[in-house]
Amino acid sequence: MTSYLDFSASTPCDERVVQAMLPFFTNHFANPASTLHLPGRQAKNAVEQAREQVAELLGAFSSEIIFTSGASESNNLALLGVARKHAGKRRKILTTAIEHKAILNLKDPLARAGFELVVLPVTPTGRLDLEVLTSHLNDEVLMVSVQAANNEIGTLQDIPSITEMAHQVGAYMHTDATQYIGQLPLDVIDWDVDLLSLSGHKLYGPKGVGALFVRGGASGIPLEPLIYGGGQEWNLRAGTTNVPGVVGLGMAARIMREEGRAIQQHLLTLRARLLDGLSDIPDLHFHGDPEHILPGVVNMRLPQDSEILMAHLQSYALSNGSACRTGALEPSYVIQALGCSVPEAYRALRISLGRTTSVKEVDLFVQDLKREVLENPVF
Repeated sequence: MTSYLDFSASTPCDERVVQAMLPFFTNHFANPASTLHLPGRQAKNAVEQAREQVAELLGAFSSEIIFTSGASESNNLALLGVARKHAGKRRKILTTAIEHKAILNLKDPLARAGFELVVLPVTPTGRLDLEVLTSHLNDEVLMVSVQAANNEIGTLQDIPSITEMAHQVGAYMHTDATQYIGQLPLDVIDWDVDLLSLSGHKLYGPKGVGALFVRGGASGIPLEPLIYGGGQEWNLRAGTTNVPGVVGLGMAARIMREEGRAIQQHLLTLRARLLDGLSDIPDLHFHGDPEHILPGVVNMRLPQDSEILMAHLQSYALSNGSACRTGALEPSYVIQALGCSVPEAYRALRISLGRTTSVKEVDLFVQDLKREVLENPVF
């Protein structure tokens, strides 16, 4: 049986999420736009309840939550939507070298719209140097987009400080909180961000659904839609609403809001046990910022090639990079952005822990990893 240690790639649906979704595939299948009859209104009410649940998790108003197909679409809507609606002189969007590809791959689409995506370097621990950010902030900057937590190394960014700096020059602030939101509490009022992206399947909800927080809602941050049609989501995201998915996302958000502190402590306990167990492996290096890191992510560089190592540990689901790159085997761009060489990047291994990970699983993994590393120093 495979021990799953790749929760940064995806999480299982919580059983309570599944149970909440099931009626909306069969008994309550109506289109929420069909509000002239009772079944349609029931579906509409379920969508609005889910919107409120997501808003409560973020500390937002329900009118500020736009449902999407996931964080990639939310990221695209945030950056392209704001850029295409903007007619002023601000033509630069600042981001970092370790962002999700749904941000970095917007470079060409933004250029076609007359905007420049400026990619800033990070420190060797993956943090954005605020002095570097300061040197690029001016009245030409339309937006700063920085992820709250990195999916590969777990490094957390100082979003409130970055937001304050962006606002001082009149720029919008967007953050991709997809990884952060399933492990740590956040409040958009405290962070003061203008836009925030999230995805259901990193929150123990379903795949294919996500949300974009837009401060002030449809009348707040000016956005040009990416999808046109029937005017759903306040004319910002057309298309028939994925009611089961939205309901599932809402339930996942409710569970995280109610149980988040206990989840965080569980992950911290597991992480501490994992780090302690691995501490005597020679030539082991941990990536990320030890003082600012997700509780459920450990990324390390071993003496061996991680691809070969994973082949020797087939009873574990592990990763050596992002799962959002269509299975490509090239070395992680995130690890290289930390200043690592290509050979070093090939030796990176990520263990991402989850709510269902047990102490026994961690102990067995440590035991098996150490055996492979110590008994086979060179594969």
